[in-house]
Amino acid sequence: MKQKSSSHRSKTNFRRLRTMKEGDIRLSAEHPEIDLQHVARGIVRRGLKVVPRKASVSLRIDADVLDWFKRGGVGYQTRMNAVLRAFKEAAS
Repeated sequence: MKQKSSSHRSKTNFRRLRTMKEGDIRLSAEHPEIDLQHVARGIVRRGLKVVPRKASVSLRIDADVLDWFKRGGVGYQTRMNAVLRAFKEAAS
């Protein structure tokens, strides 16, 4: 007997989506018309330095320190990197 997939099935009607015309799209305050400037700002990192190459490492950190960073939400690894970079630059 074939097992059911445990993955979440999308409820999106992809056939309908592929056949939609531009006039079929309803705009609202929650879903406004896309602004090309907004998209460009999301893609381009103006005024920021080029992101240096990252290295993947395994690092042992005290659980309470890791929990503190994780409580800040998404991006905790980036924040940890920023703290380490600040320490490195202060020690230089």
